[in-house]
Amino acid sequence: MPEGRILIVEDEYIVAMGIKRMLKNLGYTLAGVASSGEEAINKAESSFPDLVLMDIMLKGEMNGIEAAKEIKVRFGIPVVYLTACSESKIVEHAWKTGPSGYIVKPFDEKDLQKSIDVALRRQRMEKNEPGRSSLNAENPLRNPEHAPKKSEKTPEKLSESVKCTERL
Repeated sequence: MPEGRILIVEDEYIVAMGIKRMLKNLGYTLAGVASSGEEAINKAESSFPDLVLMDIMLKGEMNGIEAAKEIKVRFGIPVVYLTACSESKIVEHAWKTGPSGYIVKPFDEKDLQKSIDVALRRQRMEKNEPGRSSLNAENPLRNPEHAPKKSEKTPEKLSESVKCTERL
């Protein structure tokens, strides 16, 4: 059974519930669901999850990239970005925060599980080997294993209809 308490940060309720269902099916423990950057920081502080699944485009004053940066700096919790946006400018901005992964919507349980497993293993390795930095977090092209991937479309995928229109 997979180990890991995961916080979902997603402002689209239906999408968040779909992710929640996937995590349950995969055997992960839910640390909570937040719908804004500010709420994500508060929930990370109170529940101290092992991993945060963070949508980049959030409603409110703080986007997912800003919230992820704050969570990583204050609590040392790894973040995997979830987004329907694959624009190079947004991807580049997100990668500068050193995420543990990046999943492009729509995605399925296999995509989610692979990204979570890589992020949690990386976190454990870094804890066991102090001083070890993230593997080329600033440049995903140097480490293709962690570069953004497009998912193959299948009927059981989590769909996303949100347009990439928010500011960064």
